[in-house]
Amino acid sequence: MSATHRNQILVLDFGSQYTQLIARRIRELGFFSFVMSGNVSLDQIKAFNPSAVILSGGPDSVYEEGAIRFCDGFLAYQEEKKFPLLGICYGLQLIVQCFGGEVKKARTREYGRMSIVPNGDSEFFSWNKTQAPFEVWMSHGDETIRLPEGFKVGARSAVGGISEIENRDRRIYAVQFHPEVTHTEFSAGIFNHFLTDIAKLTSDWNMSNFIEKTVPAIQQIVGEKNHVVCALSGGVDSTVAATLVHQAIGARLHCVFVDTGLMRFEEGNRVMKMFTEQLKLPVTRINAQARFLEKLKDISDPETKRKIIGTEFISIFDEQADEIELKLGEHPKFLVQGTLYPDVIESGGLHNKTIKSHHNVGGLPKNMRFELLEPLRDLFKDEVREMGVKLGIPSEFIARHPFPGPGLAIRVIGEITEERLSILRQADEIFIEMIREADLYDKIWQAFAAFLPIRSVGVQGDSRTHDYVIALRAVTSVDGMTADWYHFESKFLARVSARICNEVKGVSRVVYDISSKPPATIEWE
Repeated sequence: MSATHRNQILVLDFGSQYTQLIARRIRELGFFSFVMSGNVSLDQIKAFNPSAVILSGGPDSVYEEGAIRFCDGFLAYQEEKKFPLLGICYGLQLIVQCFGGEVKKARTREYGRMSIVPNGDSEFFSWNKTQAPFEVWMSHGDETIRLPEGFKVGARSAVGGISEIENRDRRIYAVQFHPEVTHTEFSAGIFNHFLTDIAKLTSDWNMSNFIEKTVPAIQQIVGEKNHVVCALSGGVDSTVAATLVHQAIGARLHCVFVDTGLMRFEEGNRVMKMFTEQLKLPVTRINAQARFLEKLKDISDPETKRKIIGTEFISIFDEQADEIELKLGEHPKFLVQGTLYPDVIESGGLHNKTIKSHHNVGGLPKNMRFELLEPLRDLFKDEVREMGVKLGIPSEFIARHPFPGPGLAIRVIGEITEERLSILRQADEIFIEMIREADLYDKIWQAFAAFLPIRSVGVQGDSRTHDYVIALRAVTSVDGMTADWYHFESKFLARVSARICNEVKGVSRVVYDISSKPPATIEWE
């Protein structure tokens, strides 16, 4: 669900790996940004009513058959409304081609950090008073060899390639580099100049305004009498969603906390105490450990796990809704979930291929008796945390690392058993406890242990062992869309390994995952 904002920036996605970074950079400047597929219909663009449009990069070549193009009527609509248009990489090449210029395969591919030299009369680079060269991030194999009529070059690369073009009369600008990537100098300043100086827009995006607009939007959607069930997982996202909806509709919210048996060490008891004693949320706890483990018995495929868990969650919510109906005389109409923007993207929410189905997006059955209410669906993780603080959720809870909806089911690699879950809980608790003791918890985006279904030869107490392997994972990130592995000191990892091997029966080896996202994802499954 999206509330309307005074200034809305539309990002049209042509398949770039950096598209979400564009949206993030814009939001960090205080403007609401939203991503749509590059081939979205003109009616959808008009309904969004953008104040400016940014075109992402992409893997295609504009001269190839099947490459994504503008929807019919888009450029005429831009000319009519005169909203500023900024093309990035593929976006530049698409503009060149559509206006009659020419793009061909580059003789020399420009990739990585490169210097560009702005022209003195470029409006797009007018913030660069000295006209000094600066470094940008390049990633393209095509080049513009002939400009369309009405466009001029605003900058060139150090090797002479066209790096920026502009048509001031049409309010169209385009760059051949990636300003959204942190490797580009003045990244934030470039976007800020485009939005505030060229587009003449004023920022109005922040979490206080979002809450102020979303609460009445929830009230309007739900109506004055309908009741709502909330899937309360115990994580930050669903807790913030529940608190926001509770503020909007009060006692008509019925939170259901399903203890799946796939939670971390003592997780169920800890979160229930906070729900009831601190947040005063109306929560029913369902102990469904045996039920979930039976459904997951002998299942190893991660996608199948996610879909089973999603289906079982909905079955339990249906049952709870039936009980509420017996008491109230009507079936609750809505189901609240803490779905975030990255969940939608990774589950194939745009034209992207599915990376993995999130149980609350791609894993839901089609015959649900609920309408979904997802008030956080347009937000990134850091925005949700900021909102949670403003809603009065304890800061120590808000700062907790993300925990996946399917829980330990996707951290036990392969088949799930009680023994494996027990081993994993103990190892994970030791890892997180030691991270806190070292005062590293808040420096890390997410840390956890994963159970590997392989046995490794070891020696303990002068005897040969043949026990399991635990993998440790810790990453730094801003929003979970990209991540880098955390560089622990080797002595710290050695202490963690020693404790796990000594204290957790069934473990003889500990390894540390040093993969970044991409190419890996943060979770193992």
